[in-house]
Amino acid sequence: MLDGKTIAITRSKDDASEFISLAESNKAIPIPLPTIELVSKGAKIVDDFLNLVATEHPDYSVFLSSKAVKILFDTAKKIGNFEKLQLAVANTMVMSVGPKTTATLNTYGIKVNHEPKNNSSIGVGEEFSQINAVGKKVIIPRSGASNPFLKELLNKIGIHVVEIHLYDVCAFRDTTQWNGFRELFSQNKVDGVIFTSASSVRGFFEIMQKDYEKSDLINNLSKLSLVCIGPFTSEELKKFDVPYVVSDLHTVAGAFDTMKTSLC
Repeated sequence: MLDGKTIAITRSKDDASEFISLAESNKAIPIPLPTIELVSKGAKIVDDFLNLVATEHPDYSVFLSSKAVKILFDTAKKIGNFEKLQLAVANTMVMSVGPKTTATLNTYGIKVNHEPKNNSSIGVGEEFSQINAVGKKVIIPRSGASNPFLKELLNKIGIHVVEIHLYDVCAFRDTTQWNGFRELFSQNKVDGVIFTSASSVRGFFEIMQKDYEKSDLINNLSKLSLVCIGPFTSEELKKFDVPYVVSDLHTVAGAFDTMKTSLC
């Protein structure tokens, strides 16, 4: 048990229900921190996706986050193109990065054909290697802030990749929601932070550096248990010269277990 330990996660309250449940069942105090905002590129993303499907004829659609799924399908609903989008995706083999993304796709009536055991971009690459998809085409709707790792990996395997950027990412603007965390952090009453994406690392430091000198912030963070959900998150955190550990299982539950081991 984590009796009384205070642990933050770089997600909004709405996106942190699993973490909150895990923390409370272990008698820890959870603090969800909204670090980033997603800014949709607008209604055109649906037409762009449909046009790419029509011209490129992809064999696979790959979804790397539940946010990408929601933004694409909710936008289609707003402009009356939901059924057309649903059919376009359903006519491809669908790969989801992990269980949360799979569950979100299911809510929009999309059957998932493949989900890698390793819920990460590396896992997606491993899954494509196993199903012998050389020469196939893949469409990936994702963030405009994404790194090129997956595209380059799939290209090396022999897969043609078409990316469509659905949204941009910026630091969360309404930081009044951070007031409680700031107070506890200043009093050295925070025990750990779980970082859930590279963009959330950037958002965290952009927000915190408005109130703390960088050297003081890093010094205080170095006293905490910091856990990264996966390797790309850790690559971003590495830039800030603080100690951390990376979860072996790239999920919220896996990161929480790593934090639990670190604090117990």
